[in-house]
Amino acid sequence: VDVLTENGVTAMIEVNTETDFVAKNASFQEFVKNLLKTIVANKPADVDALMASDYVDGTCTVEAKLKEQIFVIGEKLSIRRFMVIDGVTSTYVHGMGSIGVVTLFDTDCADKEGFAEFARNISLQIGAYVTPYLDRNHVPASVIESEKEILMAQISNDPAMAKKPEAIKAKMVEGRISKFYDNNCLVDMTYVKDEDMKVGQYVKATAKELGGEIEIVDFYRFEKGEGIQKREENFAEEIAKMTAGK
Repeated sequence: VDVLTENGVTAMIEVNTETDFVAKNASFQEFVKNLLKTIVANKPADVDALMASDYVDGTCTVEAKLKEQIFVIGEKLSIRRFMVIDGVTSTYVHGMGSIGVVTLFDTDCADKEGFAEFARNISLQIGAYVTPYLDRNHVPASVIESEKEILMAQISNDPAMAKKPEAIKAKMVEGRISKFYDNNCLVDMTYVKDEDMKVGQYVKATAKELGGEIEIVDFYRFEKGEGIQKREENFAEEIAKMTAGK
């Protein structure tokens, strides 16, 4: 996973390889950076559109360049996903690209001293913890209802709680839902650099300190390989498919 910001446009991409050895290769890393430059320049709608785009050096399409890299490196490479966004952002890449984060802000403080450090701290927070939602308003009602059902079942199945009035049980559920928000919503999470402060409080405190307005509008977090089922593949067959009819 890697990120790039140029002229107010930020892009993040995940490119998968078969081994960490290739991921550490300077030539491969340059290829990924050039893919990011291509995305920033063309703003393709999806991976298929990116594959059809002209590679940043103008010599061929991204698809052709990918095939070239596969033959040179001798290992399957795949462009899995990317995102591109305009506006005031901060970015963070963990390690050699195991996690990437882009955070989008609405603010009039972007040019003030201290904002860049604050913004990076927010991206570090998102990188440190899997963060499903921005705030309570972004949690689907169905998720909350499901969580309430689980909590009510837990309370009802607890011998010490089972005989309590339903109204008391309902209040207990509401209290525990607050903990769900603390664990799943960015602004309700404990700030990683100050356990006595929530992220939302850190945002407000920084805005006050800088004398302006700051709002976290959205964020994107790519974790390398998340959701991919590991499977054995025949590399020779894959190459044959890619070059069919060439």
